[in-house]
Amino acid sequence: MSPEDLFQDVIDQDSAVAQLRKSSQNPVHAYLFVGPKGSCKWDAAKAFAAMIMNHTNPDHSEERTMNLIRKGEHPDLIRVEPTGNQYRDDDVQEIINEASRSPIEGTKKIIVANRFHTANETAVGRLLKTLEEPPESVIIILLSEIVPKNQITIASRCQQVQFNQISDSKMNAWLTQHVQDPQTIQLLITAARGDIDRANDLIADPNISYRYELWKSTLENLKPEGYAITASVNEIQKAIDDAQEILAEKHDREIKDLLDDEKQLGIKTGVRSQLEANHKREIRRFRTDELEFGFSIFATMFQEKIRLNPDEGSLRAVNIIKKANGVMKRNANEKLLLTSLLISLSELS
Repeated sequence: MSPEDLFQDVIDQDSAVAQLRKSSQNPVHAYLFVGPKGSCKWDAAKAFAAMIMNHTNPDHSEERTMNLIRKGEHPDLIRVEPTGNQYRDDDVQEIINEASRSPIEGTKKIIVANRFHTANETAVGRLLKTLEEPPESVIIILLSEIVPKNQITIASRCQQVQFNQISDSKMNAWLTQHVQDPQTIQLLITAARGDIDRANDLIADPNISYRYELWKSTLENLKPEGYAITASVNEIQKAIDDAQEILAEKHDREIKDLLDDEKQLGIKTGVRSQLEANHKREIRRFRTDELEFGFSIFATMFQEKIRLNPDEGSLRAVNIIKKANGVMKRNANEKLLLTSLLISLSELS
């Protein structure tokens, strides 16, 4: 397999892939990959790293390099994650420390900082000096969903590569390789909303159809009485709790694998706390995705009403749902947000 073949995992990003292939011949010191969650930025970073390593280390086995990179085990490809909700000083210090160390196998080390859009102002300031005066042997790739105002200077020090939300047609083509039933494919496209990682996770979810119907029936049978609102909120949260069990099982396996590795090595790696922090973040993101899925079902139902017979109530409902979606992304209390939304929508009926 050639290094370029690694880009087969990068879906619907032709412009970004072309830019990276060209740049791999003469890479710069820092890149900023910008695009929504699930737009294959990490897969692109791995493919790009493989190409750079094979260009700069022609005597090494290309097959071995790519196999190690695919498995996340290459010693010169370092992935950094924030330990909490955002990059803080300690997280950025990890990037700086890694940048100060020489590559182990070749002439280039690639450091990939995931979710860098979460970095606070102090952390951004600390990394800036390293980006302005990078070691010759280091390439830093920042993966971000957006470029916040406090990172405009950082962005100017990087070559930007834009990633787009994966289109429904490309998502359909990808899902067709893994799912037989056309109706299930359409449901997964609706639930994933352009996020290939979420689509991949939902393939193994046996209850995605149930949750889709639950959100629909909640709106169709919505009543203004307090007891009815509370019952609906509880039912939605229980469905999300049940769906989360698949993720919890995955997390349990990862902790077990880590403990087994530590036992085999006879040392404590100190990785468990970071892994558990990543798990908490994944759970929070999963629940947010599920709420976005439900809110999008609500919005689609009201938009269909507007298409058939425009009315002021439906127009207001779409705006209420849009506002709730924005509040949710600011880490609002899930139960209170759902209760408030259902009360507001019930008052329009």
